[in-house]
Amino acid sequence: MENTTVKAKKSIGSLIVGEWNTKTIVAIAIGAALYGVLMVYGGIPIFTNTQLSVAMIIPVVVGGLFGPLPALVCCGVGNVLADLIGGWGMWFDWSIGNAIMAFCVGLLPVYGARITEGIFSVKHAIIYAVCCILGNVIAFGVITPIFSYLLYASDLNITFLQAFAATLGNSAVLIIIGIPILILLAKRYKARSNLSQDKTGEY
Repeated sequence: MENTTVKAKKSIGSLIVGEWNTKTIVAIAIGAALYGVLMVYGGIPIFTNTQLSVAMIIPVVVGGLFGPLPALVCCGVGNVLADLIGGWGMWFDWSIGNAIMAFCVGLLPVYGARITEGIFSVKHAIIYAVCCILGNVIAFGVITPIFSYLLYASDLNITFLQAFAATLGNSAVLIIIGIPILILLAKRYKARSNLSQDKTGEY
């Protein structure tokens, strides 16, 4: 009984932190680079310095496969790269906001959506959608405005309007495109797992 309890406590921590190995680091590096490029070239402007971007696919994949902390690092660094690539200057307030948003998107394994084990149900999809919306609200409606004011003394009225536009745009991409991607990934890993079990059974 004691061993089960210890294992459960350890697994909760590992779900939040994720499994860090060479594969994780490579995925974060590639994801950050793609996120930066797509933030600059893969979006449709919807407000001042705010766009509807396919870059939101990156935290879905990285978060689903590796967990919330890898997703946070990936998108935080990715946003810094986007600032450098786009020549927009360094806006760490938005980099922090994107990191927090990605962390919330990547919470999938915490509430039982184990994509690499082929587990992603309707219940998980609903929780995921709620996490995406709340994550964007917290990241861009609270965190980003605070750092915008502290770091750059920005006009909060403009920042809140940008935050509102970012929340709507990001949530739309994360939910409308993100959920089908997670379903496909879960099915792929489930099929791969079944294939491995069949091969093991033959021997």
